[in-house]
Amino acid sequence: MAINKTTPAQLDTVALPYQSQLSRRDSLKMLAALAASTLLPALSGCEPAPTPVATSSAGNAVPTTEHWPELQLNPITAPGYGKDPNQILPPESPWPLTLTPAQLTLVALLSDLLIPRDGETPSASEVDVPAVINEWVSAPYARQQQDRAVILPALVWIDDEAKLRFNKVFASLSRSERVAILDDIAYLNADTPPRFVRIAKAFALLRGLIVAAFFASSAGTKDIGYLGNTAIGGDYPGPTTEAKAHLAKVLADLGLTEYAWQGS
Repeated sequence: MAINKTTPAQLDTVALPYQSQLSRRDSLKMLAALAASTLLPALSGCEPAPTPVATSSAGNAVPTTEHWPELQLNPITAPGYGKDPNQILPPESPWPLTLTPAQLTLVALLSDLLIPRDGETPSASEVDVPAVINEWVSAPYARQQQDRAVILPALVWIDDEAKLRFNKVFASLSRSERVAILDDIAYLNADTPPRFVRIAKAFALLRGLIVAAFFASSAGTKDIGYLGNTAIGGDYPGPTTEAKAHLAKVLADLGLTEYAWQGS
């Protein structure tokens, strides 16, 4: 049973492995939609800090300063998608996916804490947001690889924090324990303790990607009442200047400048 089919009550127990229901072609289409999303977050820098820990009154070790993991990530050397922007039938597997099953399960849990099922609206993992995040951090383009260097350490940090506080990985925590960790890193503001500043910045990037991926899905666009891809009355006015500028930037980031808008 995949985690993207679990109920809220089941999320309070040890998580079962997330299993994507998307084909690679569908996840590649979602990747393209995510890259073009106006919700896509900007990459923010993170500063290192030392890592001592203390013991709380409850007996759990609680970091007093940052414990950011410095990972040595292997570079992504796949050739990329090429310059064929065919999203009707994209290539089957242009590059290998890199997240492990444990990392995908962790992303699924985080996704569903951010966007849980709400009535008829599915949760983030139910629309396979983790598979899209996997596609994103595995893509060989500059923006995606910058994000990968932030997101993968953030996932390690979350498991490390869970072990320090509760002696278990994040997937084995109760929902209340998971929320306790996220409450400390969910938003960066003037009151954020120094030990959480870097992870809060990294989590903001991951959170933004999760939200953008969800609203790039058919369920997400339906949830916000998006009316695109429907007939309009009268002459089509064409895209706005802002829309053309955004598209040009996305195409430039993907190395597809030759397909950018050339009209007046």
